[in-house]
Amino acid sequence: MTDSISNDTDTHRLVAQRKEKLQAWRAGGDPFPNDFRPDALAGDLQQEHAEDEADALDAAGHEVAVAGRLLAKRVMGKLSFATLQDRSGRIQLFMQRDLLGEEAYKAFKQLDIGDIVGVRGKLSRTNKGELSVRASEWRLLTKSLRPLPEKWHGLSDTEARYRQRYVDLIMHPDSRAVFQARSAIVRGVRDFFESRGFLEVETPMLQAIPGGATAKPFVTHYNALDHDFYLRVAPELYLKRLVVGGLEKVFELNRNFRNEGVSTRHNPEFTMLEFYEAYADYHVLMDEIEALLRTLSAMVAERHPDACNEDAVCFDAPFERLSMHDAILKYNTKFGVEDIDSKDRLIAACEAAGVRGEASWGHGKWLTALFEETVEHQLDQPTFVIDYPAEVSPLARRRDDNPDVTERFELFVAGREIANGFSELNDAEDQAERFRAQSEAKAAGDDEAMYYDADYVNALEYGLPPTAGAGIGIDRLVMLLTGRSAIRDVLLFPQLRPQGVPKA
Repeated sequence: MTDSISNDTDTHRLVAQRKEKLQAWRAGGDPFPNDFRPDALAGDLQQEHAEDEADALDAAGHEVAVAGRLLAKRVMGKLSFATLQDRSGRIQLFMQRDLLGEEAYKAFKQLDIGDIVGVRGKLSRTNKGELSVRASEWRLLTKSLRPLPEKWHGLSDTEARYRQRYVDLIMHPDSRAVFQARSAIVRGVRDFFESRGFLEVETPMLQAIPGGATAKPFVTHYNALDHDFYLRVAPELYLKRLVVGGLEKVFELNRNFRNEGVSTRHNPEFTMLEFYEAYADYHVLMDEIEALLRTLSAMVAERHPDACNEDAVCFDAPFERLSMHDAILKYNTKFGVEDIDSKDRLIAACEAAGVRGEASWGHGKWLTALFEETVEHQLDQPTFVIDYPAEVSPLARRRDDNPDVTERFELFVAGREIANGFSELNDAEDQAERFRAQSEAKAAGDDEAMYYDADYVNALEYGLPPTAGAGIGIDRLVMLLTGRSAIRDVLLFPQLRPQGVPKA
């Protein structure tokens, strides 16, 4: 590659040179035409003709039209080589003065790395075995004014890749592969649920009352109604309203917003799958999620291997299922049953583990805090942790044999929570009481506690059939299936601090 960026001065100089070239192109014609139509893709050509020898290609005379960005150019007197990249991959261009003509070949030599061109010609194979388009004509389609970096490396450039994703996608085929795989994963989710009779729906993103998760919402003001609204933290309560209405199997791929910190595993705007099924319980959902993840894992491994690194997870073994109570005992050998069944001893165990809580916490919240602090990060293999305390599960159905716990699960893989689901609470009076408890917690200063949603209670009073529902974080799922360690690697445009804005 001929251009590189060493500092801002070099960049300004190169941009100025390219603008001068642009003016020259304008004098001779339109440097931004929109009448060239490619009929082939570089990646497809590489696959279709991978076994074709040079003689066979010459005899066949395959005429193609390709278009894309120049990533490399090597001028050698009367002939030149270049690399063209389109959405499917890369292919070499063979540019020969005798075939193109003196003027066209001279103009080609003036092109810059990053320019977008259209090329027509016949397929051939060079002496080194490289499949090439032997150009008979070419056109400039877009003049690039800003030089591409020669390479991005080191921690100092990681954030630049996120801020300028458009350059990252140009320069790094592995980044493009990840997002192609992500698209296939989302499509695979839709296929999975539609094949099982689920209906895809859409629910409001602006909500007068945020609900469906314990999270701090973003707030905005709706001028036309002169009322504050909230960006949804979850679509759950709306989806269950639909089940009340008779749409017994629904799912939504939705954007949620939670006003929380940014980390390698958290982005304030994220994608969730939520699905709800009447006449099912949390055991049915766990079976379905296991089947879904196994299907997606096999699809990514087969169709998108370039998106996966050595850390990609393969969901081929059965998932373990442990109650939260038993998970704490299994992964904390220094604790016994007596340490976690007694509230006083549980609080002492939490404090010994570095957990700090509130005097208002009940036994269930202390138990959950101990689990989160000491167990979650140890759950490397796919594990459903089930039977969460009712105190931390305001929307889940209590177990018939133990009303202190609920029919709820969370799925953990590689120490990360991937899914959360439960048999739904369909007792309107019980739900109303739990909402009241959440409202009291919010009044006491808990920003993540839920609001009282009177309309949802009203919907339950019409009758929600026995139902189970779950949510799966799509961003984290893509991380697992491709082996990425940071959520920003699987988001095209992750949330970043605006440049020039200091930390608070």
